Amino acid sequence: MDNNYTVLARKYRSQDFESLIGQDVLVKTLTTAINTSRIAHAYIFTGIRGTGKTSTARILAKALNCLSSDRATAKPCGTCENCHSIASGQHIDVLEIDAASHTGVDNMRDILDASQYRPTNGRYRVYIIDEVHMLSTSAFNALLKTLEEPPEHVIFILATTEIRKVPVTILSRCQRFDLVRVPVEILKKHFAWISKEEKIELSDAANELLARAADGSVRDGLSLLDQAIAQTGGKVSEEAVLDMLKRADRSVVVDFMKTLLSGDVAAALDKADNIYTNGADLSMLLNDMMEWTHWATRMHPVLRAGVITNSPYTADQRETIKEINDKVSLNTLSRIWQVMVASVTEMQAAGNPKQCFDMLIVRLMHVADMPSVPELLKQESEKKSKPNDIKEVLNKRKSVETSAPKEPEKISITTVDDLAKALQESKEILLYSYYSGNIEVSELEPGKIKYFDRKGDADFLQKLSKWLFDVTGNQWIVECALESENKQTMTEQKREELESDPMISSAMSLFGDAEIIG
Repeated sequence: MDNNYTVLARKYRSQDFESLIGQDVLVKTLTTAINTSRIAHAYIFTGIRGTGKTSTARILAKALNCLSSDRATAKPCGTCENCHSIASGQHIDVLEIDAASHTGVDNMRDILDASQYRPTNGRYRVYIIDEVHMLSTSAFNALLKTLEEPPEHVIFILATTEIRKVPVTILSRCQRFDLVRVPVEILKKHFAWISKEEKIELSDAANELLARAADGSVRDGLSLLDQAIAQTGGKVSEEAVLDMLKRADRSVVVDFMKTLLSGDVAAALDKADNIYTNGADLSMLLNDMMEWTHWATRMHPVLRAGVITNSPYTADQRETIKEINDKVSLNTLSRIWQVMVASVTEMQAAGNPKQCFDMLIVRLMHVADMPSVPELLKQESEKKSKPNDIKEVLNKRKSVETSAPKEPEKISITTVDDLAKALQESKEILLYSYYSGNIEVSELEPGKIKYFDRKGDADFLQKLSKWLFDVTGNQWIVECALESENKQTMTEQKREELESDPMISSAMSLFGDAEIIG
């Protein structure tokens, strides 16, 4: 087994300013500063992962300590002893510190104490502190004074992906450089060059997919390219990359959005099922749909932006989008964009993403059919401007009459069972529960009820009187007896009926301690 394989992200790491891609402003500023000997004592590089923060720090360290010149040079040779040892991370005067694992104030004190000594093999002692935002507050405070006035032979280079977490007091002592996302076209050229060097067949469509999936990160893109090469054995095609990324082909996405905006719910759900069955990641599909909506909005004739040639779609696909835009308003595209954005977190939190995605499709299609606010206002103004004819007046009067609330029908209560049934039907659950479990009815006839309350709830009499009046329309005489006549409650009557049933009696005889609980 060959254990000496080096991943592409490390093998093709930038070794000088000329090979640092996508950061022209940074390169120009640093090379000019070095050539004019205007070297700052502290730099901070910030940007997303994989844009070259640590690589730039190493290149700067080599430029300051390269032995090919008697002073700092913007073009380090890369072959001298210092350049070799810095590239491999073994130079005694260039220390790379991971702030994530050296967060404490004691770690920072050790670094600051060592910074007082002059460099051994180079011109400068360079401290590269990666992910500096991970330092504790105490560590930042310990760094402050030395960072402002370090020894003349010390250069601090800080790198972070979370610039907002770095205290302003630290930022004010450094020259700040923001590394931008590397454009897709530059990434494509870079990947094509690497593929040629590695003798790999990389199709243009696959290259395009990888460059866009990298999202501006060179390292992410090279990791994906490495994975694609390992998966295909050296012939990287569009189909292989789509399968690896679990993404649907853009032509599929364009066709899907055309169906979705046509209003055919069944066809849209059927297409979603087919895409899902073919292995597409629904979260990635949602991202592709958002990408389509973004470009369709930019290409809409209302904006008069014309054909966007830098969009990721082919000429045929752009023509299809143009046809869709002729039928869909800009307002509709804006509304479905808002629904998609809100659905991203729903998809992530959903236990079943497929169900969530299906509901999203239904929601999108209904949102697309909704009239815009200007259209609603126009309809309303047109409606107000029309004279009301006799037929319209009669229809309105009829609708008012039919919508008027009807008086609820009064019911008749003559037995204990009628009272229980009426309580249940009117959804008076608390009254029914108390009545069936605690009330012994000794007398009941229309307009009068006499009972004994086993628990003596004074509020029950008042609540029952009010409810009887509401449902019967008559005032009732409700009397609570002071002594029990040993009558059964509704619950006890039902229990006795159950126990007398031959089947239940037979079942209970099989178990000595059995009781009916419901």
